[in-house]
Amino acid sequence: MLGGRSWESWIAEYSESHQHPLNRLTHTFGIPMIIVSLVMFVVAIFWHSVLWYAVALFVVGWALQFIGHAIEGKPPEFLKDWRFLLVGSRWWAAKIRGKA
Repeated sequence: MLGGRSWESWIAEYSESHQHPLNRLTHTFGIPMIIVSLVMFVVAIFWHSVLWYAVALFVVGWALQFIGHAIEGKPPEFLKDWRFLLVGSRWWAAKIRGKA
């Protein structure tokens, strides 16, 4: 699935398109919003009142991603390879640990 590349290689490439401090900031908030929203969509199967909160988090999280890329002046990495959708969460975790 990783195409013979290490996670570190994927994260390094992802980081190259996320150099502007405001882009990094929008991703710092947007990525966890999207991840939480995905969990909430599953919860909404059983607890329907959560659905609109999940939708709101999902939309705002993605809006932050695209705003950041507009500021950076580069398209999102997932437009060239869908696997970057998975790399974003790993990049976020590495960033929080101070490794990205």
